[in-house]
Amino acid sequence: MTEAFLHYVWQHQMLTDGLTSTDGQPIVVQKAGQPNHDAGPDFFNAHISVGGVEWVGNVEIHMRASDWRRHGHSADAAYNNVVLHVVYEADCDIELQNGRRPLTLELKHFLHPAIVANYESLTAPDLCEPPYCRRRLGDVAPMKVSAFLDRLAVERLEAKSQTVHRLLEESRGGWEQVCYWLVARYLGGTANAFAFELLAKATDLRLLARWKDNPRRVEALLMGQAGLLQGYFEDDYPRQLQADYEALQSGAGLRPMDSHLWKFYRLRPSAFPTIRISQLASLVCRTGNMFHTLLAMKDVDKMEDLFMCEAADYWRSHYQFDTTAASVGPKRVGKSQAHSLIINAWAPLLFVYGEAHGSQECKDQAIDLLSQLPPEDNAVIRRWRSSGVTAANAAESQALLQLDKNYCQSRRCLQCRIGYYIINHQ
Repeated sequence: MTEAFLHYVWQHQMLTDGLTSTDGQPIVVQKAGQPNHDAGPDFFNAHISVGGVEWVGNVEIHMRASDWRRHGHSADAAYNNVVLHVVYEADCDIELQNGRRPLTLELKHFLHPAIVANYESLTAPDLCEPPYCRRRLGDVAPMKVSAFLDRLAVERLEAKSQTVHRLLEESRGGWEQVCYWLVARYLGGTANAFAFELLAKATDLRLLARWKDNPRRVEALLMGQAGLLQGYFEDDYPRQLQADYEALQSGAGLRPMDSHLWKFYRLRPSAFPTIRISQLASLVCRTGNMFHTLLAMKDVDKMEDLFMCEAADYWRSHYQFDTTAASVGPKRVGKSQAHSLIINAWAPLLFVYGEAHGSQECKDQAIDLLSQLPPEDNAVIRRWRSSGVTAANAAESQALLQLDKNYCQSRRCLQCRIGYYIINHQ
């Protein structure tokens, strides 16, 4: 039993009938009040009827009545408007700063045993990883779970919008620039996302666009700015890139990154930064104005094809400079990676663009894109699947990731709609 749970049952009035105060007066709750998350009483403007007389005021909630004194409320005039002290256990009488004694409601006599048991099932100590509701998910109608996931998919896009807004402010409203930064970041994958964002910011998109008809020079600019063209090379291709970069570097005042920022360890060779940078160069050459190219597309298959660009021919037989690969073949962005770019880069950017221009159509399209893509496959999604909740598409897998991150990880079952249905199940 926790005070947070008492707040919850009071707010949702999950109480038995026949409420009476500790001095025997009948209480009828007409309005539980407005939750207060700042200093002061827990609920404002509650409406209660005591013996047929209506009272309007504040409600304070504690586990024990003695918590009132321990928290210093007896000397605080901010609590003088409290008309009802709601406690689990009334272990003493209390009074306000003005000397008045508020009514006390002792909840332990008015809690539904089933609701208490349902709550305790979500907080059982043997549940060591989310979802903590896995044993009770069968009590929730699939339609209710689906409706909650719809809301969470939008919540996920809104959360990602914060990053987009930060980048827009940094770029002074440059949609093309932000699109390029986001695509670069998510093309890098989890291990190299930060380094790729730094690379994109260090390599002006306008300079790359100037050379988009010369793919080798675009790759030379990106590889050089990544700090990967320093030193001596044996193969002709990196030597050519090195020469191109040195020719461009002096005229444009370019400064390369620290090459130690790049991570190769424990990555699949196809995800090495060298391969991804070459693919990014190919994408820049294919699109020109990437943002407006994507904005004109309505078909998710065309977006997928756009992102599935191929690294330069040299990388067919290499994963790193001067090191011949055991397997030979084209190094193309895979379908799952292309989906990741749509999910994590383009959909949030399109959603924010819709907000900025008052276009509900763009916002709806961002969500619709996610619903057209297959669900992601990762540890979180697999845990939910094993618990009986299977994502039908990327919108639902994104919703489950939001649920895990913002609710399950911090055990916010009382703020979760699924938790509400389980707790209220009788």
